[in-house]
Amino acid sequence: MTKIKFKGLGVAMVTPFTDDFAVDFDALAKLTESLISGGVNYLVVLGTTGETATLSKDEKKQVYAKIKEVAAGRVPLVAGIGGNNTKEVIETILAFDFTGYDAVLSVSPYYNKPNQEGIFQHYKAIAETSPKPVIIYNVPGRTGSNITSATQLRIAELPNVIATKEASGNFSQVMEILATRPKDMMVISGDDAFTFPFMALGMEGVISVIGNAYPKEFSTMVKLCLEGKWDEARVLHYKLLALMETIFEDGSPGGIKVLLKKKGICGDKVRLPLANVGKATEEKLLKLMF
Repeated sequence: MTKIKFKGLGVAMVTPFTDDFAVDFDALAKLTESLISGGVNYLVVLGTTGETATLSKDEKKQVYAKIKEVAAGRVPLVAGIGGNNTKEVIETILAFDFTGYDAVLSVSPYYNKPNQEGIFQHYKAIAETSPKPVIIYNVPGRTGSNITSATQLRIAELPNVIATKEASGNFSQVMEILATRPKDMMVISGDDAFTFPFMALGMEGVISVIGNAYPKEFSTMVKLCLEGKWDEARVLHYKLLALMETIFEDGSPGGIKVLLKKKGICGDKVRLPLANVGKATEEKLLKLMF
């Protein structure tokens, strides 16, 4: 039953900021409502897209609480809780109020560049501590190291691990995981633009960035893929493809925030060391919008 909650479209939510870079809780509520009414299957709170690295502990608590309050049990919630200090991650999980939250998304340790045994032991400690199911997050472009298919499959054998979010962009690795995974392991795309082909290979859905601005369209595409209606899904895939690629051209979530500002959902401010996208990218995004 837990796995069913995380089939389809999950959205890695942005954290809106005011003009003076405070968390904009009114815009956060507006975004939450937009996503739920747009038909998303679940929300991922404070992943990379939420600019978690630049939020204080108090701000994080407030963001988790605000989204839980607005969602009011209408969709499952996933808490992003990760880091490169295993002890600190464990302490965060132990202190976290999981009321209203259904799972943990935990990114592979970054900067330290642990070997595969270190990565396994990190996730083992998290799985043994978390009171909620754990989703692995493999994103080498951000962490500086890849969780190999063998290690992901090994982690998946841990009792409390239900899925992996694969954002390596490595089709060979993805296919190896899909071909040899345990029957109760879900594989979720971490790349918007690859969602259609990855789902054709057997993935169960995506944790998306473009879904912040186009929840209805992207959730429809994902649903069509799950139903095996590939011709209809392909139309939506190509309709969104240029946008899905361009939002990452000059930094994320700067790109998606351009679209959200134009749609009147939130502003486009990002916190340093991130900066707003350049003028050329902004103009390109605005021309691609529909």
